[in-house]
Amino acid sequence: MQHHIYKMTDYSDTQLELVRSLERTCKTADSSSLRVGVESLKETGGDEAYLSLSGGQLTGFLSWYTSDGIEANINAMVHPDFRRQDIFRRLLQQAAGDMRIQGVATCRIRVPADSEPGIQATLEFGAEFATAQYTMMLNRREITEASQSAAQVHHLVIRREETRDAGFMIACLSQAFGDPEEWTRSYLAHTAAPDRITYIAESGSEPAGMIRIHYQGHALAVIHDFCVLPSQQGKGIGGQMLSAVVNLLKQQAELMVRLSVVTDNIQALKLYGNSGFEITAESHYYVIPLSRLS
Repeated sequence: MQHHIYKMTDYSDTQLELVRSLERTCKTADSSSLRVGVESLKETGGDEAYLSLSGGQLTGFLSWYTSDGIEANINAMVHPDFRRQDIFRRLLQQAAGDMRIQGVATCRIRVPADSEPGIQATLEFGAEFATAQYTMMLNRREITEASQSAAQVHHLVIRREETRDAGFMIACLSQAFGDPEEWTRSYLAHTAAPDRITYIAESGSEPAGMIRIHYQGHALAVIHDFCVLPSQQGKGIGGQMLSAVVNLLKQQAELMVRLSVVTDNIQALKLYGNSGFEITAESHYYVIPLSRLS
């Protein structure tokens, strides 16, 4: 059976529902927590996406985005009835052409930890395991007393980002996560957008931490880039900052709130758990140099 690969240009509700339907089919067949990020598919400012079609049926899907201009973050799926037909490889090679134009050097593929077919296909393709992360969702009914009292630990001012905070944000992210300032500067430039809001925590009129919110449509907010300057850690600043932002997001009654955390970050897991978040899925990340896709 012949499969044709196309770049996605139709973002109508009808087309998006076809992607959701394939996602449901793959989740059911694999008994997995597959999530390909349909909420990030949009005509302007969304992920790049590619479709595999055969006889009018959607047989495969791949999407990608880059936060730093160097590494592409990839989601993919292939219909259970059409696997072992080279669809994943062809989708990825089609996307690789656009990645090269943008200067991308590495692919980072996200696979549900409970998807044996997905993991096997990714390893067979030559990608290597890099890290594992939990997805956590806010359960508004499970906020503990610890999170409610966090705001009393340390007096902070939580405010929106201003132009004068650019240098602090680069320093805070770089020091907290160990990335070079040049990379962090590029990352912030790539991820600056109207649907992302940054909050700055000030202690004694000096910035001490930051947290970013990425609104993906009207129904989902993703917390990311949550960090405190190393010199200010251990003072309860992170707990208060998270509590303040969660309380802000809770005011939007229908809004779902999500974040990700590496599986071995026990301290962060405890903090998020006390703030009302619960683990809903685990993902494995595999990397492969773009040069190996030629």
